[in-house]
Formats: sequence, structure tokens, C-alpha cells
Amino acid sequence: MSSPKVRNLLVLGHLLAAGLLAPLFLLVAFTGGNYLIDNKGEVIETPLTVPSGFTLDPDAATIEDDVRAVLTANELPTDFEYLRFRPGSITTRPTSEDYVVFAEEDGVWSATLNEPDLQYRLMELHKGHGPESFKIYQIIAAITLFLVVLGGLLVGFLSPAYRGKTIGSLAFGTVVFALLAFVV
Repeated sequence: MSSPKVRNLLVLGHLLAAGLLAPLFLLVAFTGGNYLIDNKGEVIETPLTVPSGFTLDPDAATIEDDVRAVLTANELPTDFEYLRFRPGSITTRPTSEDYVVFAEEDGVWSATLNEPDLQYRLMELHKGHGPESFKIYQIIAAITLFLVVLGGLLVGFLSPAYRGKTIGSLAFGTVVFALLAFVV
């Protein structure tokens, strides 16, 4: 394959992949920018009824059934995908939709229904706390992003007209990244 054919193939692949990733890039830009200006979203918290003497054992084989029992008693959906365990708390996931947090303090368990607003939901997707299928999409998108950037650089390196500009912008971008991330 001659250089123009390789370049054209790389450009086509670069454009198709970038188009497929555009919605995710917009989500990341929107939520990340909002987060950096301290708009992290809001969550309405509503206490739930927990039976007296109720305990949760994160190591128990019945932990998911125990959590579902409390959700059912509070007339809440029981279709969470998995549980997130932290010392003293258990959270239903995904947190990009309504979720429940179980908290233990001095041996007493409580539960709270959390209803996030749109910004919070989108931020949870951004962080990888969404549905499992969306997390798989994010992993594929990360790999594709790497290939899009690599392909864009290759297109620049293969084109004599853009080679110098590509090298210059890559060098400048690397210096800015290094300075801001590690020096300043």
C-alpha cells in the first residue's frame, strides 16, 4: 500500500471512530467541566424503614437477598446490578439512577433512598458507576480513543505537509501536560 492509501485508510478509520465516540466525549466534557466548576449535582435523600435488629453481613451468601428484602418492604425496585461494599456501608449500584445506601453505626443499620438529579446521574456515568453494559462501552471507548489519537498522529507523521506541525503540536502538548501535571 502506498503512503496516500494508508493515510486515507487511517483518516477514514479516525473519522468513523471519532464520530462513534462523540456522544461519550461530549458527556465527559460536560460533566467534567461542571464538576471542576463545583457543579457536582444533587441527590435527594429519603430515609427508609429498616426492621428493628436488622443487620447486614457483607460476607454472607444471602447479602443480595437481605438487601432486596429491605427494598421490597419499602416498595422499591429490587433490580440493582451489584453492591458496593465499604467499611460501614453498602450501596446498590448503578448510582446513575435511584440507589439505596445502607449505613451501619454502632451496630445499628439504616437505609436511605438516593434520587440523583441529571448532573449527578451523568457524573456517575462519567466515573464508571453506571450500568455494567455502559461500563463495557466505556472500556471499548477508551481503547478506541487510544487508537483514534494514535491514528491521528500517524496521519500527521505520514503526511509531509503536516509532519512538522504534528511533531510541534505533540511536543508542545506533552510539555504543557507535564508542566501542569507534575511541576506547577
